[in-house]
Amino acid sequence: MISIPKGTKDVLPADVYLWHHIEGKAREQAEAFGFREIRTPVFEHTELFARGVGDTTDIVNKEMYTFLDKGNRSITLRPEGTAGVARAFLENGLAGGAMPFKAYYLISAFRYERPQAGRLREFHQFGCELYGAAGAAADAEVISLADSFLRSLGLSRFELHINSIGCKTCRAAYHSALKEYFAPHLGEMCADCRMRYDKNPMRMLDCKEEGCKRFTAGAPRMLDFLCDDCRAHFEAVKDYLTQAGVAFSVDPSIVRGLDYYSRTVFEFTSAAAGAQGTVLGGGRYDTLLEQMGEKPVPAVGFAAGMERLLMVMAAEQVAVPPDRGVSCYLAGMDEPSRRQAFLLAAQLRRAGVSCEVDLMERSLKAQFKYADKRGARFVAVIGERELEEGAAEVKDMRNSSSERVKFQSLAQYINDKENGHE
Repeated sequence: MISIPKGTKDVLPADVYLWHHIEGKAREQAEAFGFREIRTPVFEHTELFARGVGDTTDIVNKEMYTFLDKGNRSITLRPEGTAGVARAFLENGLAGGAMPFKAYYLISAFRYERPQAGRLREFHQFGCELYGAAGAAADAEVISLADSFLRSLGLSRFELHINSIGCKTCRAAYHSALKEYFAPHLGEMCADCRMRYDKNPMRMLDCKEEGCKRFTAGAPRMLDFLCDDCRAHFEAVKDYLTQAGVAFSVDPSIVRGLDYYSRTVFEFTSAAAGAQGTVLGGGRYDTLLEQMGEKPVPAVGFAAGMERLLMVMAAEQVAVPPDRGVSCYLAGMDEPSRRQAFLLAAQLRRAGVSCEVDLMERSLKAQFKYADKRGARFVAVIGERELEEGAAEVKDMRNSSSERVKFQSLAQYINDKENGHE
C-alpha cells in the first residue's frame, strides 16, 4: 500500500464541515471589510520568493519545495501567499484601479520543515492583503479584521501582541546596535545567526535555538531606535485599535520571520497553539514591491494557519454547527419502487433538496440504518402500496412521526419542514 507523504494529511468527508465552517467565516469577515477573493498559482518562479520573502529567511534557505521544470526553469511551490498576490498586483496593473486594493485568499502552501502539532509540510492559510494605504488606519483595519475573524470562530482565549520594527532609515542605526551587541557572542551562536549577522541582524532575534535565545533576550529593542515618523505611526496604530475596542499589548520581541516587513508587526497568540503559540500573524510591508524591483506601494496584511486554528478551536471546545447531512433518504422496497425513488430523487434535487437513494439493494431495515448514519432528517419509504397511491410514507427521524405525502408535493413538503414552515 502506498502511504501518504510525511507532513501531509487527508481531510475526510466526516471532518470537512469543520473546514467549511472556518472558510465560511473567513469569507464572511473579509467581505464585511470590503475585501474580495484572489486566486494565484500554486507554483511561481523561484526568484519571486527569493526576492520577495527574503534570502535570509529559513523559508528560502531551507524550506522551499523547488525544482526544475521541463524547460529548465526553477519553479517553487508557494511557501506563503503574500508574494504571489504582490506579483499578481503588479502583473495585472491593479495599482491603476480603485485604491486601496483589498484582497483575501484561502490557499494551500508548502514548506519542508519538521511536522508538528498544527504545522504540516502542506498547510492551508487564510490571508488578507491591503495595498495603497500608508496610514496607521490601514494597519488598524487589517488587525481589526483579524480580531473579528478569530472572534467569529468562537475563540476567546487569544491575545494580540504588536510591535514596530521601523523603516529603512531608523533600522540602519538599530542594525549597527545589534551588531555591536552580538559581536562578542557570535562564536557561541548557531550557524544561521552567524550568517544573519552580516545580512540582516534583526533576523537573529527570531532564532528558535535555545542557545541563541539567552543572548537575544537581552538585545537592544527596536522601539528605542524608531525615527519620529515611525514612532508617530505606531502611536496612531495603538490609538486606532483602542478606538476600535481591540485589546493589545506591546511586545518588543516580535520581528516576524519574513524580510519584507516594516513598521507595524503583530501576532495573535494562544496557549492552545503549541510551543510557538501564534495562530495569526502579519504586519506592514511597504518595501515588498521595491524588493521585487518595482516602484514601492504601501501594503499591510496577515495570514492565519487553518490547521492551527482547528487545533485551537478544539482546545477551547468551540461548538461548530454539525454537518447537516442529506435532507431526505428515499427508501425503495423492491425494484419498481427503487426506480420511482430514483426518479423522485432527480426531482427533489432540481428543487434544491439534498437526497440519496438506495444503490446497494439493501433491506428496508438496512436502509434506515444507513439513512441514520448519513444524518438524513427524512426517510421517504416507497413500496407497492405507495406506488399505487402515488404517495410516500415520510418519516421524520427527529421525532419518529410519519405522514403520507404525494410524490408531486414531496419537495415542497421537505423544503417547508426544513425552513420551519411546519
